[in-house]
Amino acid sequence: MTNIPFDEWKKMDFRVAEIVDVQDHPQADRLYVLQVDLGEEKRTLVAGLKQHYEKDDLLGRKVIVFANLQPAELRGVMSHGMVLAAVEEDGEKVVLLTPEEDIAVGARIR
Repeated sequence: MTNIPFDEWKKMDFRVAEIVDVQDHPQADRLYVLQVDLGEEKRTLVAGLKQHYEKDDLLGRKVIVFANLQPAELRGVMSHGMVLAAVEEDGEKVVLLTPEEDIAVGARIR
């Protein structure tokens, strides 16, 4: 594990988002294209969740998003952030990080 200075950690922007749309990625079997509501804006995220979640299980779910991650193109679709999840060593179990209680979309994780 690598340690980072606290000032570096403070630069990371984690937000509560609601998944408002889930589509199959047009060029990848294991990816979904998600539309998430961050309160002030909606964004497209590409997530490798297809083997672990059905579309209906994701739709309407509140998740934690790494909001200021540099955008990246994943198999032809731009992803503007990352959904956070816990993943077991073997990659078999993936669990989305979600707020324990109902909280406003866009709330910042501190």
